[in-house]
Amino acid sequence: MSSVKIFSGSGTEYLAKKIAHSYGKSLGEVQTNRFSDGEISVHFTESVRGCDVFLIQSTCPPTDNIMELLLMVDAAKRASAATISVIIPYFGYARQDRKDKPRVGIGAKLVANVLTAAGASRVITCELHADQIQGFFDIPVVHLQSSPIFVPYISSLNLDNLVFAAPDVGGSKRARTYAKHFKAEMVICDKYRERANEVASMQVIGDVKDKNVILVDDLVDTAGTLCNAAEIIMEKGAKSVRAICTHPVLSGPAYDRIANSVLDEMIVTDTLKVKANAEKIRVLSVADLFAKGIRKIQDHESISSLFI
Repeated sequence: MSSVKIFSGSGTEYLAKKIAHSYGKSLGEVQTNRFSDGEISVHFTESVRGCDVFLIQSTCPPTDNIMELLLMVDAAKRASAATISVIIPYFGYARQDRKDKPRVGIGAKLVANVLTAAGASRVITCELHADQIQGFFDIPVVHLQSSPIFVPYISSLNLDNLVFAAPDVGGSKRARTYAKHFKAEMVICDKYRERANEVASMQVIGDVKDKNVILVDDLVDTAGTLCNAAEIIMEKGAKSVRAICTHPVLSGPAYDRIANSVLDEMIVTDTLKVKANAEKIRVLSVADLFAKGIRKIQDHESISSLFI
């Protein structure tokens, strides 16, 4: 049997330590050095020959994280690792999954191509922006869902008159899954954008009067959409509004917008690092979820039990 070794890129070490601890192993030793011009160099300081290697790194900005991950994959391959599984808690560039206007690149497909070309055997990720991104890879993709993390927390709130809301039409499938599980209603916030990260108009489709509403999304970037949706929902007579978002990208004015919004709280995971003591933001960990995924892969078991 091949032994398991878990390594972390420099961008996600805070989470990798928790995943390794939950799995019952210590993180392997890898050094990331930089030349004076910023060029990255990666060196495994322990043998990985014949091992099942798991490399953990979210491909979030800056793009150095992607390059570091690719170099780790290449180094492990050249060091004769048996398999190389890439754990990407947050798969960056996932919003660039199609040609929505002429002469644009499809970033999600490009990242999939370079990971495969570098020598990855498998990709393990969580809550992709679009399910079809799995098809961009020619290697196995383990696509975990964040529902096993959020569902127990929502249940603990004991909210009556619960309604789940999609912040846009594209997120309706995600919200419907939660609504079906809790036997609750669902509404949709229909938005129109004039440019990226800027919502021109929004309206709520469905009844939210006297309801406790939970907005469901895969990620929160500038928080403009979610905060606008929460405000409109409250104007329509809702009792309270919360949001659950797997990936806290939280760029630009996001922290201020959330703090000054009508949201009771925003629940996110630690696929990306959140500022300490961020107002109205509660962080739940995905470490146990990924550790269970690693164990089931190694034991050649189905991962379907990790889904709700």
